[in-house]
Amino acid sequence: MKNLLIFGLIISLVVSCNSNKSTADQDSENQQIIVEQEIPLLTVDVFDAEAGKYVNSEIALTGIVDHVCKHSGKRLKLVADGGEVHVDSETRFDDALVGNQIQLKGIVRELRVDESYCLQMEEDNIKKHREGSTNKEQYQNKHNQIQHYRDSMAVAGVDHLSFYTVEFVAMDEGGE
Repeated sequence: MKNLLIFGLIISLVVSCNSNKSTADQDSENQQIIVEQEIPLLTVDVFDAEAGKYVNSEIALTGIVDHVCKHSGKRLKLVADGGEVHVDSETRFDDALVGNQIQLKGIVRELRVDESYCLQMEEDNIKKHREGSTNKEQYQNKHNQIQHYRDSMAVAGVDHLSFYTVEFVAMDEGGE
């Protein structure tokens, strides 16, 4: 009887250890391993060519701060020999950034200009001019801009133009 009790205890221990082990194994298998997804790093030089791949996605972007908007401080312009990129923010940028090479994180946003967009711009331009919100020069400038969009689409043989900006997320400490 005593041997039977000892044998029962040994079996219980073995089963309980194995069941704990398989629970631990299952837990480790069921745990999601969070791998930090690598954020693509773009320079201003290649931004326009690459931005379409990253619309509504986060990127890291490097460039030299050429300008911080004096009016709101919530827009800056990054430049390089090959281009420029506008970065918009909910908060003000520090004017001291001007002239510095920075790296920031942001979400690529696209403004898509197509014929329906041009028609809407045209209607708004006419309405504002009729209401007296714009003078003749402002009206003509907007008209010329709309025509430029149409001409650009025709020359390129495309049905829309894409203009990209970056919505600021954070300053990348590693890139400053």
